[in-house]
Amino acid sequence: MTYDPTGHLLLTPVDKEASSRVLRLRELGLGDAPDPAFDAFADRLAETIGAAYSMVNFIDENRQFFAGLHTPEGNIAGPERGIDTKEGRVGRYLDRDHGYCPHVVVRRRALVLEDVRDYPRFAGNPVVDEIGIRSYLGAPLIDGTGMALGTICVVDTEPHPWGRAGLGAIKGLARELIEQIEAGA
Repeated sequence: MTYDPTGHLLLTPVDKEASSRVLRLRELGLGDAPDPAFDAFADRLAETIGAAYSMVNFIDENRQFFAGLHTPEGNIAGPERGIDTKEGRVGRYLDRDHGYCPHVVVRRRALVLEDVRDYPRFAGNPVVDEIGIRSYLGAPLIDGTGMALGTICVVDTEPHPWGRAGLGAIKGLARELIEQIEAGA
């Protein structure tokens, strides 16, 4: 777990299911290679929600992996880590203590942050200053075994009023993607 040294806020939650999740992801053949079907799903997610960036994200003990990724210009970097909004390139990896998806996985509930600066617990996350993320909307991908495999999420560099419609849409799309994953397993 990570703490903000100035405010002692818990930034990254303890994930007691991480090792079990890794085993489940391996069983399903997920979490370590980009997938064109997940990229297409991320494109649809961004269009449906109306966001600049969207991801299908699988999380292990140390990192997040964007198996599906949408960027505004379609400029996805190779296997590099992180999102560089200044350069406009997005890599497939992000440290586990960056971003909000680890919170969604541990909470097992969707998370809506229309302006991350409005939430002291989340405003200190490294993606705010290092990457420029200002808004987030994510939902967990919970399979039939009850395991939270990862998330689908959208982010933007400006505040975004996701509202109830955005929340309902991302939850519905998360259920749809889990059905596709399990149908292919």
